[in-house]
Amino acid sequence: MKRASKQPVAEPTPLSREVPDGAADDVVDRICATLADAIAEGALKPGVKIMEDALGDHFGVSRTVVRGALGMLQREHLLERKKNRGTFVAEPTVEDAKNLFEARRALENVVLGHVFERATAADFNRLDEIVAGEQRIHDAMDEAAKNKLSGQFHLELARIGGNGVLTELLAKVVARISLVMALYKMEAHDDCGTDYHHAIIVDLRRRDLAAARARMSEHLADIEGRVMLTPAQGDRHTFVSILKAFTPA
Repeated sequence: MKRASKQPVAEPTPLSREVPDGAADDVVDRICATLADAIAEGALKPGVKIMEDALGDHFGVSRTVVRGALGMLQREHLLERKKNRGTFVAEPTVEDAKNLFEARRALENVVLGHVFERATAADFNRLDEIVAGEQRIHDAMDEAAKNKLSGQFHLELARIGGNGVLTELLAKVVARISLVMALYKMEAHDDCGTDYHHAIIVDLRRRDLAAARARMSEHLADIEGRVMLTPAQGDRHTFVSILKAFTPA
């Protein structure tokens, strides 16, 4: 009797590297956090293509898991998928930028009201620590660290305010504004708002909410004044990025 020949076992492919549901959720969170941090720090700039295969290889997961993570970041408007081309870091439009700045002003105003009512001495000490850290980074001229810290003070204010929904909304707006700054910023500035942050703390400690809100308004106006919200500025950023990529060292 003829024995059946033994069939070779197929080697696993990147598409077959599935992980248990709970572990997949953890990996998705890690992928999202990694890309979001890279975007916030300016390492991944608007228009950069996301390499799905490289992500799958790096995290040891299938393309299905990777696309699940990318889909989450698309819903956060940090990434955008272009038909037949792939997934890219989002490029906010001029209208997007104006809407984001408007939303941030409204959110920060409400947050300050909650902080005014709830802040404790320990909360103010924590804010002092953040501002001191900002000053050290400013003195060291560490641009990557400046980008990473840019929203920390504001998100800590929101946390102190105690409204989780406001904190979540502000975090999403600040993340998207980092893309606006990368795309439309006219020139680099050597400060990260430390003086404004310190003054806001002083106003809140003095129980002067009106002054704190006025100071915050000045601070946000300064940030908005650093960008040129025209399509031409966005096009210029893209062109300059291409020049940097292709100019011989």
